[in-house]
Amino acid sequence: MTAAPEAKPAAIEALCALKGVSHEFLLPNGKPLRVLEEISLAVQPREVIALLGPSGCGKSTILRIVAGLIRPTRGEVLAHGSQLVGLNPGMAIVFQSFALYPWLTVRDNVRAVLGPLGLVGKAADERADQAVRLVGLSGFENAYPRELSGGMKQRVGMARALAVDPEVLLMDEPFSQVDALTAESLRAEVLDIWGGHLRRLSSILLVSHDIKEVAYMADRIVVLGANPGVVRKIVTNSLPRPRDYRAPALQALVDQLHDLILHSELPDVPAAAGAAPAPPAFEPLPDVSPGEVVGLLEYLDARRGREDVFRIASDTNREFGRVLAVVKAAEMLDLVDTPKRLVVLDRDGERFVKADPAGRQAIWRERLLRVGLFRTVADVLNREAKHEVDRDFVLETIVLNLPQEDYEKVFATFISWARYGNLFAYDEAAQIVSLA
Repeated sequence: MTAAPEAKPAAIEALCALKGVSHEFLLPNGKPLRVLEEISLAVQPREVIALLGPSGCGKSTILRIVAGLIRPTRGEVLAHGSQLVGLNPGMAIVFQSFALYPWLTVRDNVRAVLGPLGLVGKAADERADQAVRLVGLSGFENAYPRELSGGMKQRVGMARALAVDPEVLLMDEPFSQVDALTAESLRAEVLDIWGGHLRRLSSILLVSHDIKEVAYMADRIVVLGANPGVVRKIVTNSLPRPRDYRAPALQALVDQLHDLILHSELPDVPAAAGAAPAPPAFEPLPDVSPGEVVGLLEYLDARRGREDVFRIASDTNREFGRVLAVVKAAEMLDLVDTPKRLVVLDRDGERFVKADPAGRQAIWRERLLRVGLFRTVADVLNREAKHEVDRDFVLETIVLNLPQEDYEKVFATFISWARYGNLFAYDEAAQIVSLA
């Protein structure tokens, strides 16, 4: 008698999934801007999955598509295998900026999300107080946000999300607004709550720019590229829990992710021989000060003009992502090159560090005029009879050409860099930008 074949285990159904998702935003000039390209991703039961990538890669857009807050231009969004229509009822979001109502107490901020679930009165109070206790805020139910620290505000945000009993907890850079020690504590607490099998909570989808954070928290790490956002690689993290930030295996994973991000953001691609220089492009301005760029150049000069980017982060005791932003700024200004993992002073970078203050200013000014945003504003100012434009013109230029960026932050960086190079002046009272 022939034995019956063993039954194959049933495939585990994803809690939610994206299939071939692309998304475009419509610019004010009517042209579409592609921000996501063919994203396919599934969140499985009982996992923590992290989206890791540079600014502008669409991490937060993916989160909002999963939640049903945005309908993608193309592709499918599934919840338990069925097409998602409207909001995803199994999701709750913890926001980066806390998003608390300042006029409501802690309890009432949590209660605010319970009304749509039909919970009112005593039932809502009990559910809210239970969530507040869960995140360690017992005794603060009647406090107002102004009376709380940043870490406590984020705990309120977590309590509000957990109060709706989600199946998937979506977290959009939730620890970026708190100090390092508080962030470390909150990460561990989130994992403790998730590991405690709280009601329906099965999985977490985390957006982060912090490499150590995702290595510590995630089971799978989705490394994204930018412009448009694409999946570069999905890294499986099989390290056992609880994890130790200092463990060699975790540090090895951090180094692997460093390399993936480094090669995505600072690709070592030489220009073709004899190629004509490209016209000025609109690139996002890294949110760094001129002083940080000058500090990097002087650091390199003291080390014979070159150093490994990871050693720079270690020597300067700076977070790797911050160091990478400073390197990108210096590279944008053609003051350094980035072959492989090295940061190398180029000829103009050497000229810069050896120049006196006026000479440095002249080199910086000349380099700014090779950057699309500065070149465009300079061209307009030179054509204007009074050589000035109002702040709104510059903001509109930023929004039209860099729609995914925080335009106020880009403007602040724009002014800071322009002032250092004595390229433009800015009258804050009149909100006028003019030639210096």
